[in-house]
Amino acid sequence: MRNVTSENASIRISAATFPHSRKFVQMTTEHYPKVYLYRRIVHAKLFIDKNYAKNIDLNNISDEAYFSKFHFIRLFKSIYKKTPHQYLTYVRIEKAKELLKNDQPVSEVCFMVGFDSFTSFSGLFSKVVGQSPSSFLKYHQQLKNRIAKVPLAFIPSCYAFQHGWLKE
Repeated sequence: MRNVTSENASIRISAATFPHSRKFVQMTTEHYPKVYLYRRIVHAKLFIDKNYAKNIDLNNISDEAYFSKFHFIRLFKSIYKKTPHQYLTYVRIEKAKELLKNDQPVSEVCFMVGFDSFTSFSGLFSKVVGQSPSSFLKYHQQLKNRIAKVPLAFIPSCYAFQHGWLKE
């Protein structure tokens, strides 16, 4: 049970949230005077997580949190240690890595994760990951093939022996 009221900005958290505690915890603006700011920043982060594949920019994200973009950048960076743009890029690259591991073509992945240009996607991917998207895809395809051919080579021998998968 979680009640949030905007009048006094208090949050009531039940014992189910914290199973080791039997009491209700009352968080008020006296103890957490900036709780409403954090909630808006978290809301903006969730907006990025949900809409990373769309053409969103700093104006869209800061509007979602009801901040000026300059104030929003400062608050976001103080909480997450990255600017909103850096975080958006991080989310897009991580999703691209996931899609490439699932054998999606590089050209499709680029647009699926919200990049407008294949060149900028490829350059940024290479800078962040340390290899180009096509070599990343090729490596994971080869890894899957090796696992399919000799699956026990990728399982610790002590674990395989314990489960009777190895011959004595």
